[in-house]
Amino acid sequence: MKDLREISIMEIAGIRIGQMEDREKGTGITVFVSETGMRAGLDVRGGGPASREPLLLDPLMAAQQVHAVVLAGGSAFGLGASDGVMDCLRERGIGLEVAVTRVPLVVQSDLFDLTVADPMARPDAAMGYEAARLALDAPNYRDGNNGAGCGATVGKTGGMERCMKAGIGSYAVEIGSIQVGAVVAVNAYGDIFDWKTGEKVAGVLTEDKTGFDSAEDMMLQNLKPIENRFVENTTLGVVITNAAFRKDQLCKIAGMAHDGYARSIRPVHTSVDGDSIYALSVGEKAADMDLVGTVAAQVVSEAILRAVKNADSAYGIPAWKDLPEQLRKPL
Repeated sequence: MKDLREISIMEIAGIRIGQMEDREKGTGITVFVSETGMRAGLDVRGGGPASREPLLLDPLMAAQQVHAVVLAGGSAFGLGASDGVMDCLRERGIGLEVAVTRVPLVVQSDLFDLTVADPMARPDAAMGYEAARLALDAPNYRDGNNGAGCGATVGKTGGMERCMKAGIGSYAVEIGSIQVGAVVAVNAYGDIFDWKTGEKVAGVLTEDKTGFDSAEDMMLQNLKPIENRFVENTTLGVVITNAAFRKDQLCKIAGMAHDGYARSIRPVHTSVDGDSIYALSVGEKAADMDLVGTVAAQVVSEAILRAVKNADSAYGIPAWKDLPEQLRKPL
């Protein structure tokens, strides 16, 4: 779309992002904090989500704001990281005021990264606390093998021995006074494509790792039901806008943003992915919901590309920047 000006994800006011990772063990966490609370919606399309408090974002539920969104590794084991986020926010006086304390409302989604390094590694409450502290005191978001993207991989149709390293990526734009951005931790079962050209940029490799295989073609080789399919995936996204929307509208925007996944990941939304997108409203600008949802899909697709482009090879898994030159299409 013309008239879109690229900005940094950190330029969107009203939200702070902190990250922590354990590079040796291959896992991490990314925390989005709003001190005054933010309206939020959620749309889950994958069949295997690991999540905490998703019903808070149901338009029928009483809560109208949350104070933090957490993306993390560790699969369901990592969901305890939000305990530390809550402790940090409570200490700072952030949360829903009740009679005896403040209760920070925190939602979380996790990806599966237990097979890249240490299977016992997972973000814990201490890591969650530190990531929230950094978000408040020294926001440190960076693309690549950081935060929730530390152990992220893609193209696992052929197993871990033929997958590629991915990470976390961001992209944000401004149209007039309206800002829309996305952060995506890319840990997909399928292959990754450049949404602008259709070129494959990452995914399942051939056995000799000199070329790309096709995740979809590999699936077509076996038409029978597969039991205990490789369930070590899930792409997680957060869309952020300074436009004012209700919770129900943000759920719709999150759903539209999934078009960005569909443009860039194939196959997508499978039973072995927990693909989830949060949409967050951190401002009061008036904007059309369908416009923001359309732009959200584009920034999600571009954030996926940035996650691939900025990932580094790790744990014996090659990244885009280390592919043979004939495979490394310019991004």
